Amino acid sequence: MQGAFMANRKSASGRKPRNLEQVAGNGLLHRRLFLTRGAAALGAGSLGLLTAARAQELPPWMRIPGAPMTGHGRRARYEEHIQRLTTSAPGTDGSGGSRTPLEALEGMITPSGLHFERHHSGVPDIDPDAHRLLIHGLVDQALFFDMDALSRYPMVSRIQFIECSGNSRLTGLAPEPVSGTCGELHGLVSCSEWTGVPLSILLDEAGLDPSAHWILAEGADAAAMTRSVPLAKAMDDALLAIYQNGERLRPENGYPVRLFLPGYEGNMSVKWLRRIKVTAAPMMTREETSKYTDLLPDGRSLMFTFPMDVKSVITSPSPGLELAGPGLYQISGMAWSGLGRVARVEVSADGGTSWAEAALTEPVLDKAVTRFRMAWRWNGAPAVIMSRAVDETGAVQPARDAIIAAKGVNFAYHYNGIQAWRVGADGQVVNIHV
Repeated sequence: MQGAFMANRKSASGRKPRNLEQVAGNGLLHRRLFLTRGAAALGAGSLGLLTAARAQELPPWMRIPGAPMTGHGRRARYEEHIQRLTTSAPGTDGSGGSRTPLEALEGMITPSGLHFERHHSGVPDIDPDAHRLLIHGLVDQALFFDMDALSRYPMVSRIQFIECSGNSRLTGLAPEPVSGTCGELHGLVSCSEWTGVPLSILLDEAGLDPSAHWILAEGADAAAMTRSVPLAKAMDDALLAIYQNGERLRPENGYPVRLFLPGYEGNMSVKWLRRIKVTAAPMMTREETSKYTDLLPDGRSLMFTFPMDVKSVITSPSPGLELAGPGLYQISGMAWSGLGRVARVEVSADGGTSWAEAALTEPVLDKAVTRFRMAWRWNGAPAVIMSRAVDETGAVQPARDAIIAAKGVNFAYHYNGIQAWRVGADGQVVNIHV
């Protein structure tokens, strides 16, 4: 019954997505084939088979004992080349960021060591025993916590993404296609398991004044990062995160405690949190006036556009991951939405002329990265592959031209246009505009 239901759903364009065994003209295969039949059934042949003689040969690492255990695990030395791309702002001390190498990852969880970063004045070296968190302002009683006291409150864990609102603008708004890997162009997004104390518990304990409608969050870095947050969000799903992926936060991600606002633009999830002030109105800080506002064609600016809209990107094939020749490949990528769960993802291999529904890898969680997959039989001819996501609210990832028509090219945040990769006859993949 589920398969029949999926086959009858309409696509983002209003047409039923193609769920035939093969979509004519673009080589996309039914999403269930890749999950239920073997590669041999799809014509992949016996590329992965070893001869009996070779299978009996013992490799060198089976002939001598291996390395001893260590106090902290590390990656295999053959994987050390997988690194974040780091950039620093000219003439600054510690300002800049790093991007997650999306094309090198699988699944939905970003390893903590590859989580993207964005800093405005470097990474502070905070002694957790000396760190304090203050909650004050329009409350019945101010609260002052050290990390030991904060860690005694009930904690929850959630798997959710965080994305810099400036992510993808480099490629989306440039007049000509920008070269780079998927991570270099879209890598300001990561997904982790976050564990900490719901902010609502602490605000309830402090007691909220009826005139309270916002909070101001301030970090303990040299930039004293500050952002205003609607009180409704703070009382809904805001988290004071202490752990990431099962271990204490890393310094680059806010150690010893950070604010985490699921689905909101990343800058609002203030790291190294030291103060929360409950206020009646937004405080109009630098980060929400001169920064993180979108300039429109008529000269006005959009402010307080907090949620990150529905978005997806194909991570494989993508630039830097060339195809070896005609045959069966897996198109794989990531989809996410700050408004809820991803409902479906459609894939095209002919530049958007036709679309087919991809398989979503469970679990599909609220405000989390969802992995999608589609089998593709490439015939060796040039092709343009694209993905578009739809979330549970019905929001559809827009085309690049639609975004520019509505917002112009002078805005800097919340770009979520469809990404197109061109696969050349030589197997090379490059970024293009369609």
